[in-house]
Amino acid sequence: MGDVTGKPRHHSLDAGHGATIAFIRLEATRPDLPAVMFCGGFRSDMTGTKAQRLESFCRRTGQACIRFDYTGHGASGGDFAEGTIGRWRDDALTVLDRATEGPVILVGSSMGAWIAVLLALARPDRIAGLVTVAAAPDFTEDLIWARLTEAERAALARDGALLVPSRYDENPYPYTRALIEDGRRHLVLRGTVPVAVPARLFHGMADQDVPWEQSRRLAEALASTDVRLTLVKDGDHRLSRERDLVLMEEAVAELTAGATGAFPERQARG
Repeated sequence: MGDVTGKPRHHSLDAGHGATIAFIRLEATRPDLPAVMFCGGFRSDMTGTKAQRLESFCRRTGQACIRFDYTGHGASGGDFAEGTIGRWRDDALTVLDRATEGPVILVGSSMGAWIAVLLALARPDRIAGLVTVAAAPDFTEDLIWARLTEAERAALARDGALLVPSRYDENPYPYTRALIEDGRRHLVLRGTVPVAVPARLFHGMADQDVPWEQSRRLAEALASTDVRLTLVKDGDHRLSRERDLVLMEEAVAELTAGATGAFPERQARG
């Protein structure tokens, strides 16, 4: 899939609904190691701290690294207000199917953890491991719909959209009726999640956006017996401090070692 100079390459894919998906791929110099694919959060993009840190990590280890923007996000085409969990899941599947090969370790942040779980369900033969940061599966139902007042629910039903203030943006986030209704078709915490790969989950206990219990529920729901949940007592939703990023890197290193039986960089660190 292109040269192996160690320089990331910018690409785009047809999303199939009139928009393009932008992604950046760092080619592998160690094709025997699983690739790493980052799934970002709601309203986030592939230029974020965690995405770029993973790329730097993979440059050192020789693994391929893929980061991308869902349609309506970042450098991708499309209207954010038309996005749904199903559409963004399909965007991620397009990237997984057309921009990666062989085993892949998925790293999902916030909403991206939900997307990563949906990918693991859709392509179980391709996924070597799962790392989640501040996982927000089922957030459309548990963290948006459940918190709306009756008046807000009525306005959403009547107008098709509701603007809600955000601590991360001066402009309010648009939550659409389509987002809520489509989210209900992709809920994963209502029973066992038949994902059997090793999973490492991280969540800050000071997260003001997604309760850490959401990650606990995911850990309990996953069918895999190799699941570890790490709670960071003073960690916020972003978990982007240096020590938080090291935890993410170490989880990817551990899952890589388990998938390949050897990971020289990790062994060299002892």
